[in-house]
Amino acid sequence: MRNRGRLGAVGLAVGALLLSACSSGGGGGEGGNGNEPPKGPDKNRADNYSLGTRADSTGPAPEVPGSKKGGTVNVLQRDAFTYLDPAQIYYADQLTVQMLYNRSLTSYKIDEKGQVKLVGDLATDTGKVSDGGKTWTYTLKDNLKFEDGTPITSADVRQAVERLYAPWATDGPLYIPQWLSGEGQEFRKALPDGPYKGKHLPASVLDTPDEKTIVFHFQQPHADTPYAVAMPNIGAVPAKGGKDTGKNYNTRPVSSGPYKIETLKAGKQLTLVRNENWDPDSDPIRHQYPDRFDIRFGVQEPDSGRRLLADRGSDKNAMSFTNAVTIEVGPSVKNNADTKSRTFNEVQPYVDYMAINMRRIKDKKVREALAHALPNGQILGQLGGPNAGQIAGNLLAPSLAGWKDSDPFGKKAKPNGDPVKARALLKEAGKEGQEIVYAYPNTTEYQKISVVVAQALDKAGFKVQKKEIDSNNYSTEISKVNKKIDIHRASWGADWPVGSTVVPPLFDGRGVADGGQNYWLLKDAGVDAEIDRIKGITDVKTASGEWVELSEKILTEQVPGVPIFYNRQWSIWGSGLGGVKYHSVYGTTDPTGVFVK
Repeated sequence: MRNRGRLGAVGLAVGALLLSACSSGGGGGEGGNGNEPPKGPDKNRADNYSLGTRADSTGPAPEVPGSKKGGTVNVLQRDAFTYLDPAQIYYADQLTVQMLYNRSLTSYKIDEKGQVKLVGDLATDTGKVSDGGKTWTYTLKDNLKFEDGTPITSADVRQAVERLYAPWATDGPLYIPQWLSGEGQEFRKALPDGPYKGKHLPASVLDTPDEKTIVFHFQQPHADTPYAVAMPNIGAVPAKGGKDTGKNYNTRPVSSGPYKIETLKAGKQLTLVRNENWDPDSDPIRHQYPDRFDIRFGVQEPDSGRRLLADRGSDKNAMSFTNAVTIEVGPSVKNNADTKSRTFNEVQPYVDYMAINMRRIKDKKVREALAHALPNGQILGQLGGPNAGQIAGNLLAPSLAGWKDSDPFGKKAKPNGDPVKARALLKEAGKEGQEIVYAYPNTTEYQKISVVVAQALDKAGFKVQKKEIDSNNYSTEISKVNKKIDIHRASWGADWPVGSTVVPPLFDGRGVADGGQNYWLLKDAGVDAEIDRIKGITDVKTASGEWVELSEKILTEQVPGVPIFYNRQWSIWGSGLGGVKYHSVYGTTDPTGVFVK
């Protein structure tokens, strides 16, 4: 899952990779070793996630205590939404806003305690599987309509899927079309113009035998299908009436959710108003409390933090989907008793790593020495300390199903590194004084981080050569196979809370290529074979545990990189709003139950 960088982004996010120059979680607060996260319930525990039943998938959504109807919610956002078309949505801020006007086959139902259930959204349940995991069947609910009152049918779901084959549909997730028609860009050959010239995928691939039924026939088993069809592009787009305008649909997508687009002023403002044809009895997730959402762009994070902290005028009824409390206002927010009931600070589904180039650092003991030497706490301290993140012990975020709180390199016990252990490992390897080329983006935060990293590695017996890279080119440089770099920072967020969207893209050796996400350049036939084996498991719960075990094995036996911290999101909102909560899958503020008091 992509997430926009904060405070000086280092460039394009590729796939689910987060390539920001600092934590995508909220900054702020004091420095420190980052080992003491803010107190409160952890809404990202592994046992928070489950597949819901048909009963869980029925509406209406449970009423939010104290909720009222009416009023306007003001939303303060730094970045304008590049896309409103569900086919192109992949960034966290856009994933958040689309929940208000777009429904997918399944989606995430999150209660007030943070428990997450994947439930049927447009569909009656999370799907019925057959043919050894290759075939998945979904049935649409009754009384589903678009904003103009037109009934939603299986043909509209087919339209949503088939338009992903069009050459312009490049920015959203492509799991479903690739599973149907081939990996990489091969799938586009099956329907090169999408559905726009009257052609469709054969029923043996994507079948709609009646107006209520959609059947996916995949080339291989995919236990994660209930999660994949929760992505925003596996929903409903009008197949008739010329309303699907292809690439131009982005300016005015047709709503299937509780709100519809009223006005869009590019780069400045988006307003959403009630969709009168949305049926709450069909929706287990969303409410329709406010009359409208007025979203304003260009509000920088320090400014939104100051405004929401001050809590004056229209800002009393304001929030942000993704703007976070930053270092500039963090201490004031933390020390103001009045803000406690209108803030949260939660772990996001993103993990920051220090990637090790395994083609250059071939000795495992040297990689282990790096793992023990790196000063996780000091790195995190430069980004805002425990309010920006939480020391990571392993490769997977706590939000993933089956997650285990392991820490094989003792990063939590010694967050600022263990130079004695690192020196001993270097001595065993006969590599005392090992030279390390450390690359980092030329942003203020990472220039500061480069100092603490170099000092820690020097103390551990390494000789460090710092290599500063233009932040605009950073993602390109670190994704080159022949890069002259030994270690560098990277980060990753899962597309849904299962390790299948982390382990294969990061560690499959067949993915080593310029522009790929295997930044460690790990190639191991045993790892690849395990990835193939786990992909074939048809039970998602079993597969989830297997991905966790494989990631742990990779970390301890291969040591391709060093987990640094789990990102956090620190949010604040105005005192005039209720029903604000955290969306632990997207790592943002959840707007679906917000109301004006």
